[in-house]
Amino acid sequence: MGSALAYWLTRLEPSLKVTVIERDPSYEYASSALSAASIRQQFSTAVNIRISQASIAFLRNAADELGFDDERPDILLREHGYLYLAGVGGAAHLRHAHSVQKACSCDVALLDSAALGHRFGWLNTADLSLGSLGLGGEGWFDGYTLLTAFARKARNQGARYVKAQVSGFVMHDHRITEVITADGSRLACSHVVNAAGPWARHIAAMAGVDLPVFARRRTVYVISCPTAMNPFPLLIDPTGFWIRPDGAKYIAGLSPAEDVDDQPLRPDYDAFETELWPALAHRIPAFEEAKLERAWAGYFEMNTFDHNAILGPHPLFENLLFMNGFSGHGMQQAPVIGRAIAELILRGRFDTLDLSELMFSRIIYNRPLHEVNVIG
Repeated sequence: MGSALAYWLTRLEPSLKVTVIERDPSYEYASSALSAASIRQQFSTAVNIRISQASIAFLRNAADELGFDDERPDILLREHGYLYLAGVGGAAHLRHAHSVQKACSCDVALLDSAALGHRFGWLNTADLSLGSLGLGGEGWFDGYTLLTAFARKARNQGARYVKAQVSGFVMHDHRITEVITADGSRLACSHVVNAAGPWARHIAAMAGVDLPVFARRRTVYVISCPTAMNPFPLLIDPTGFWIRPDGAKYIAGLSPAEDVDDQPLRPDYDAFETELWPALAHRIPAFEEAKLERAWAGYFEMNTFDHNAILGPHPLFENLLFMNGFSGHGMQQAPVIGRAIAELILRGRFDTLDLSELMFSRIIYNRPLHEVNVIG
């Protein structure tokens, strides 16, 4: 988010002085680097659908948008779709979400159990009543390449990256005038944007703001399977697990039974044996022969208020802006959110896409905009 914003600020106003403060420029623990990096249009709220429609257009053209000199980043975008599955109890939700998606001109098809079995012969459909398949504008990409491409292009356009850790703010008349770093340095500023991902709550607290965003650990499992299965979209099972191809292997994950804040970034191997593998083997019988190759863990920045982005200025601090709380769909939204926050800073309004539904003020006034289709 920070690098996408820096890219758009320096693109829209090249004379602007933009500083990105990075605690860890290696991005070893950054959610962007650890993300499964997928994009979908199958949301339950129209605003998220519109964001993803604009984002897929950017990602398709990322080599041109983010390239310079002889460098043209290849984010390896693969548009192979999402497949949401539902048992009897979940069919009504799929149909409702489908109506929202079709109203936004999404290319999405509902498939009954027989149609699912015909299209995906490797799938156990015995306990399924419905599936929702994205036919365009959905898939996955290389998130680390997108992150580094944004950062390199932002630097090329004049943005400055500083290795430091923010420790506080100097405030005067409800404005932040300086950012204080752990080594005692102070950076004067006209605007401050919180793009700290799973650590955003701690940054907000430095200004006395209670931000309902929490670091929730998720494990990604890399799995091999000897059986070839094609086509294979990103699949979301009624039990809560997801799986998609990743080269010759697969990656998968699931929501933990107990979602505790700020757990160490260590993979939960026990959950694979006791929860994920049995569910996988039930839904995809070929995975009875699957083998766990490795795993890694990263953080969701979970917005517990309504699972949607929290954007724009805090009502009490006109120059403190937020781009947080994406609840697992931040990577796919970064190209659009970066531009949106840049427009707020430079013009005081959203020009390209109206995202006013996602402004911070809804938290203050307790007006949630719930996103139901949250994966993981």
